[in-house]
Amino acid sequence: MLPADWYLTADERGNPSTRLDRRHPDGRSWTEGNLVTPLVHGKAYFAALGERVSRMREGDLLLFVDWRGDPDQRLTGERGSEVAALFADAARRGVDVRGLVWRSHWDRLAFSAGENRHLGEDINAAGGECVLDMRVRLGGSHHQKFVVLRHPGRPELDIAFLGGIDLCHSRRDDSSHAGDPQPQTMAKVYGPRPPWHDVQLALTGPVVGDVETVFRERWEDPQALSRSPIRWAGDAIRRDQAPRRPLPPQQPDPAPTGPHPVQLLRTYGRRLGGYPFAPRGERSVARAYTKAVANARRLIYLEDQYLWSSEVSALLVAALRRSPDLRLVAVLPHQPDQDGAVSYAPNLVSRARLLDELHAAAPGRVAVYGIENPDGTPVYVHAKVCVVDDEWVTVGSDNFNRRSWTHDSEVSAAVVHPDFARSLRHELAREHLDTEADVPLEDHFGAYAASAEALAAWHRAPGAVPRPPGRLRPLDSPEQSRLTRLWAGPLYRLVYDPDGRPLDLRLRRTF
Repeated sequence: MLPADWYLTADERGNPSTRLDRRHPDGRSWTEGNLVTPLVHGKAYFAALGERVSRMREGDLLLFVDWRGDPDQRLTGERGSEVAALFADAARRGVDVRGLVWRSHWDRLAFSAGENRHLGEDINAAGGECVLDMRVRLGGSHHQKFVVLRHPGRPELDIAFLGGIDLCHSRRDDSSHAGDPQPQTMAKVYGPRPPWHDVQLALTGPVVGDVETVFRERWEDPQALSRSPIRWAGDAIRRDQAPRRPLPPQQPDPAPTGPHPVQLLRTYGRRLGGYPFAPRGERSVARAYTKAVANARRLIYLEDQYLWSSEVSALLVAALRRSPDLRLVAVLPHQPDQDGAVSYAPNLVSRARLLDELHAAAPGRVAVYGIENPDGTPVYVHAKVCVVDDEWVTVGSDNFNRRSWTHDSEVSAAVVHPDFARSLRHELAREHLDTEADVPLEDHFGAYAASAEALAAWHRAPGAVPRPPGRLRPLDSPEQSRLTRLWAGPLYRLVYDPDGRPLDLRLRRTF
């Protein structure tokens, strides 16, 4: 199949107000000639980002977007590699540093308002400009995570990093899954230093201009960054919300660097007042999954933080029923990231319902696993990866749930290239199976099943035989009482997985 068989056309994106597709002179809604490098885990990403930013000089441009940013997060573990210090030092060298960080909800609800504000303070004091952006639907968030580095006069250095990894605590882990020395407090099951599994992409070539355009559309939105008078007053008292200066003119897209075509996909909810670049929102993430999953014939492999919602279930169930040889493998967190009385149950209730529907639709063709480190501690799966038939891959900030497909801001990169898709699936499988061998597509389902069963058998009788290789175990699915399901279900639908579509699309049950 050709890229055009997988990618959305500009019309299929469903957002004529964006300039993301109009900026391509050939009429395509994606770019050709890029080099996409997966950076599996935060340690690899942070090292690459730190090295690239340290080489920037006066006149260069650094743009970043984040859901959570911890100013003291060290990118290399060394003193002086803190995110705020790295970006502030760049600003002092004359780099034009601009940031859009989600304003966040109240810290007492386990969010990150304080951390995000302090990151901006440090950068602004050094001459950069980082603002707290709350232009979202009620209860929503800016969930995008990317960095763009442009170098006028040196376009060969231009690069974008895009995926699921925030610039914050707990993310700097690697395949050993010992956890980040700067941990984030999570559910007790993950221990004092939670292991963390995640993926980011390094992008070079013309697609860098597309990622920059995503930033520019948000930055140039003239609406107030918040509608709350309380926040206006707090900003005025603290003097920590910098004005948005116009960005310098956008440089021409970098020259081709590799063989990969890349399409950017996004979610923006339908917001009161609208976004100038998406008045009715944008749901190209959901639309792209709809098109790609319809093409699936052999294997859908996904790693995700959630896997919720009736819309996601309907899409996957239809694909499994349509293609009798299709198999689905999902790698998810064993347990939610928080174990509070209110947060724990809605996560599990929503996931259990979807998994029951998948198993019923395709008995023996759906397998769902969690992973653990060599010490037996569950690893929190935060990656947002999907590989379909070793043809189409997406990596980004969006999860498999209605919130990510309709409500919050998200961005991901889709790559249609068999070698890239196969290589990423192989890299992830080698880690989860503790093997150096590549797993052919036709053997993937069976290899994961055999490895997970061997480790589960060892846990049932530890010490009877040496621990087998592999990190996979059948997913923990604690049973929830009927009473719990009665209160957790509505809470899940209203708060945890809201619907950000316009009313007409909700009624038509489409994106």
